[in-house]
This record gives sequence, structure tokens and C-alpha cells, in this order.
Amino acid sequence: MSVRTRLVVSLLAFAVFLVSGGISARAQDTPHVVSLGQLNKDSAGTAKARTLDESAVRELLSSERGQKALQFAHIEYRKIDKAISQLNDEELAKLAQRSRKAQADFAAGRISNTLIVVIVAAVAALIILAVSLPKD
Repeated sequence: MSVRTRLVVSLLAFAVFLVSGGISARAQDTPHVVSLGQLNKDSAGTAKARTLDESAVRELLSSERGQKALQFAHIEYRKIDKAISQLNDEELAKLAQRSRKAQADFAAGRISNTLIVVIVAAVAALIILAVSLPKD
């Protein structure tokens, strides 16, 4: 390689280095669309919501009526409890909403003990199906 070619290649490399350094310096000065603190706050909120949803489903299934329903359906609570943590956030949120509504309706006297047993058995069956079906 000639001296002239080496000089041109070196100058091009140096120019690329300067331009890329200038771009990254300008990029650091511009504010991000979402701050790191906001991302952390959002992920903590999501984790808290998931924990609350898991608690709502477990509360219904571990209640006296829930245990009776699981026995009636010949389903072990241990298996359901393990499967709850395998549900995705959307499935868990739907089941938690149904669980809270069933608990509230039963407490208000709007549904009978028999119907709560059927609801708990249906929730358990949905959990088993959601976990056993292949994910896309």
C-alpha cells in the first residue's frame, strides 16, 4: 500500500472517529423519551400488580369454599398454586378480576355457596388449561 493510500485511509478513519464521537456526545445531551427512573417505577408497578393479582386468585382458591370446590373437582391445590405463577400477566389479571368479583358477590349474598363452588372449579380449570396449552 502506498504512502498516499495509507494517509487517505488514516484521515478517513480519523474523520469517522471524530464524527461518531460528536454524535454520541450530542446524543448524551438530549433527554430520553422515558427516564430510567420512570422505567423502574413502571416495572415496580407491574410487579406489584402481578403480586396483588396472584394473591386475589390464591385467596379465592385457598378459602374454605375454594378448597371444597377443588376437592369436588378432584384438583390438588398444590398444582393450582404452582400453575398460578406460570400464567402470563394478562391471563392472571383476568382470573384475578373474576376471583375478586366472585368473592364480593358471595360476601354480598348475590351468589349461593353452590355457585361459588362452580366458579372456583371453573377458575381452577382455566388455570390448568392456560398453563398446559402451548404458548404462541
